[in-house]
Amino acid sequence: MLKVHQFPCLSDNYGFLLHDTDSGETACIDTPDAEEYLKQAEAQGWKITQIWNTHWHPDHAGGNEAIKAATGCTIVAPQEVDRIHQPDRVVAHGDTVKLGEHEAHIIDVSGHTNGHIAYHLPDAAMAFVGDSVFALGCGRMFEGKPEQFWASIERVKALPADTTLYCAHEYTQANAKFALHADPDNEALQAYAREIDEKRSRGEPTVPTILSRELETNPFLRADDPSLAAKWGGSAPHETFAALRAGKDSF
Repeated sequence: MLKVHQFPCLSDNYGFLLHDTDSGETACIDTPDAEEYLKQAEAQGWKITQIWNTHWHPDHAGGNEAIKAATGCTIVAPQEVDRIHQPDRVVAHGDTVKLGEHEAHIIDVSGHTNGHIAYHLPDAAMAFVGDSVFALGCGRMFEGKPEQFWASIERVKALPADTTLYCAHEYTQANAKFALHADPDNEALQAYAREIDEKRSRGEPTVPTILSRELETNPFLRADDPSLAAKWGGSAPHETFAALRAGKDSF
C-alpha cells in the first residue's frame, strides 16, 4: 500500500512524502525545504530512502544535499545533472524507478524546463507532475518551446482519466481567474472555480487534482479544442497553447 503525506512548505510549494507500507521505503518528491521534509518524515515515523526530483529549480531540488547528508538516501533525477546535487541515478522518458514493489514510469514533460519529468505510478493511479501541469494551469515556459511543451501536455492527457495529479504549488485560485477569462462559457470550469474559492476560504488545499476534471476545465489541456482555437488563434494546438501561455504570462 502506498501513502502520500502532503504538507505546505516555502511560500506556496507543497511537499510530498510517498511511503510504501510493505517495504518501509519513503521517497521525497522533490525537496523544496530540507528541514521541513525531515521534520515531516520524523513525525510520520518514516525513514527517507529516496529522493525523486522532477526538475532542477531550487524550490524542487534545493534540499537534496541536506536530506542526503541526514539520511543517506538515493537521489533520482532527470538529465539536468549539472544543476542538481549529485544524483545517484539519472533517468529519462521510458525509464522506471521503484519504491518497494511499486513501479513509477518516467514521463518527459519538458517545457517548463528542458529536462522536466513526471513520475507515474499506474498501479496507484497517481502521477507527480511537478510544475508541468497545475490544477487549471501549467508551468511557465522558461526553457522549452511550444511544440515541446504541448507534446508534454499530450503525454499527461493520455494517462488514465482517473489519475490523481500531484502538482507542486498552490496556484489554483489565480489559475482559475485566468481560465475563466480564457474559456468563459465553460460551465464545468465555472463550478470548479466556485469550489476552489470555497476551499481556499476555509484554508484547504486545492491539490491534488484529478485528470478527468482538468481535461474538462484546464484551458492549457484544451488547446486542441476548436472553441479555444477560435478565441485564442492558432492553426495547430501548440500555437493555441502558446497563445494561452502568453496570455497567462501577461494576465
